[in-house]
Amino acid sequence: MALKWEWSIARYVIIAEIRGEREYGIDTTGYDNLKALEKAGIDIYSATLYMPAVYPLLEECLGLVPISNRNHLVDIGCGKGRALCVAAAMGYQQLTGIDISEKLCKEAVKNLRITKHKYPSIQFEISSINALDFTIPNTVDSIFLFNPFDGSIMQEVVANLLNSLEQYPRTIYIIYLNPIHKKYFLRAGFQEVHYTRTRLYLEASIFCKERV
Repeated sequence: MALKWEWSIARYVIIAEIRGEREYGIDTTGYDNLKALEKAGIDIYSATLYMPAVYPLLEECLGLVPISNRNHLVDIGCGKGRALCVAAAMGYQQLTGIDISEKLCKEAVKNLRITKHKYPSIQFEISSINALDFTIPNTVDSIFLFNPFDGSIMQEVVANLLNSLEQYPRTIYIIYLNPIHKKYFLRAGFQEVHYTRTRLYLEASIFCKERV
């Protein structure tokens, strides 16, 4: 029974991957365990491997963010840029991605250049930087996370978010797939406005916090 269930998940993901890559015209499949970074002397202790979000769950969650908050999206741990490309199709105009892997960032740029041909008005910026060294722009109103690192880093990211909201009061949404460390958002006063779990390991939370 377990093998049958695992195969049903694999089949679902494969079909979704083929459909999504064709529809958006990008190349974001595959995974990366970041071992090349480790060999280069870069600390990956708190990072997780690169694996793109499944298209249906990604589309569902980005589509649930109010139109008023689909202006500037930051993807922390952007990988090859899948979430940013889908966000462009959802109406986001300014897209920022950061990732510890320079190689993945280069792939993200390629995919976003393809996406810009479809949506010429979008602006994007991709940077190879550690999340702890990233300053959240004051125009950001949505943040995307696909379980990019462990709890110690997530605590710091949440603290940075609170600091950004304190300095520049606004409403901000967090789209968090595979929300293993959601407790840090709840403790910080973020409200979980949506939760979905379509299949095993395919779950997401959307949080919101307003500072006026």
